[in-house]
Amino acid sequence: MNDPKTLREKILGLVREFQDARRRGESAFRPGEDTVRYAGRVFDADEMVNLVDSSLDFWLTAGRYAEEFEAGLAEFLGVQDALLVNSGSSANLVALSALTSAKLKDRRIRAGDEVITVAAGFPTTVNPIIQNRAVPVFVDVQLATYVPTIQAIEAAVGPRTRAVMIAHTMGVPFPVAEVRELCDRRRLWLIEDNCDALGSRYQGRLTGSFGDFATCSFYPAHHITMGEGGAVVTNNEDLARIARSFRDWGRDCYCAGGENNTCGKRFSQQFGTLPHGYDHKYVYGEIGYNLKVTDMQAAIGVAQLAKLPQLIQARKANHGALHAGLLPFSDRLVLHAGPPGSDPSWFGYVLTVRPDAEFARADLVGALENAGVETRNLFCGNLLRHPAYLGVEHRFVGPLSVADLITTNTFFVGVYPGLTPAMISHVLDVVRSFMSDH
Repeated sequence: MNDPKTLREKILGLVREFQDARRRGESAFRPGEDTVRYAGRVFDADEMVNLVDSSLDFWLTAGRYAEEFEAGLAEFLGVQDALLVNSGSSANLVALSALTSAKLKDRRIRAGDEVITVAAGFPTTVNPIIQNRAVPVFVDVQLATYVPTIQAIEAAVGPRTRAVMIAHTMGVPFPVAEVRELCDRRRLWLIEDNCDALGSRYQGRLTGSFGDFATCSFYPAHHITMGEGGAVVTNNEDLARIARSFRDWGRDCYCAGGENNTCGKRFSQQFGTLPHGYDHKYVYGEIGYNLKVTDMQAAIGVAQLAKLPQLIQARKANHGALHAGLLPFSDRLVLHAGPPGSDPSWFGYVLTVRPDAEFARADLVGALENAGVETRNLFCGNLLRHPAYLGVEHRFVGPLSVADLITTNTFFVGVYPGLTPAMISHVLDVVRSFMSDH
């Protein structure tokens, strides 16, 4: 009779055979018939084997794979702590919420305090500011890079500013070293939304390693995927403990799942007006959530993380191929670029139709979509023009003219590692044909 270990090995061997056979059956790309996706999952038998291996344990909450992933992500970014959560949006919520903790005393973010961000961004970079009753202060971005300047950020600092929370949009780093210096000088918190930019560098240093907090997303469109998932990272042990509390129901106890009395004082402390010695495992110090990830998701992430360097390189190669092919049209299109000192791990290739071009965004997007090339707007354009934000208390500094132009003229196409040279060629052929007709 086969023992469980032998049976597990047989099962995982068959899973690998299944996935390898499925990949061999994939057909070659057919221009005009098959879709060129803007993003997608890139995986092989390694992810499938890990997923099934985790499922055989039937450890449904975070477990051994989650611990392995957290350690691996922290090592990759060169930070002390990485906390897995169930999405990049939850990561942003945990990071901003943690800065409202009373444990931070005079540095906590309170209702009415201001947090600097950008108008041309993604909702869940801004939503945690609003949800925590702080006031977002919007600045504009630059064309081509779609990130703000240090001058714009510094001009937005006011007497109630407590933090800066900005994304490295589409993988392009904002001037994060300069912003870090500004935050240190003005005693502000810095949250890097690194969801689009895993593997990007600024002045040779990985984005996600500058902030008091940084966040990651592992949605299928991002650099690595768990299906759903995200992470909060930090180099500050006290902030990590607060963030973990917000992630884990708001509990004060920091024992790992299945552990007890790590602090050695489980029944000997005083909290609030609770009876002395109240069980520390059931003491709540924050108004928190349950935003943990499952171990099956983390198992996929472990396999993905091992491939991250080549996934980043593929994104760079695809972006470079598109850029070279689009150069002849720079008189009509603003081409995607990174600011000086940056080395982006690109999320997509962003294009803005110049206002004086003889065609509109809808014309070029229509030609691409009709030829099977997926496009996406650059997120929300100017977020303040959306219904949900019309009545939100906010402040903005300077005209948001670029954010408005992005709303009407900007879109992006994919650079993700699942694209082949034939797919890139097809995208460029469609653009060339369109330009010759206009």
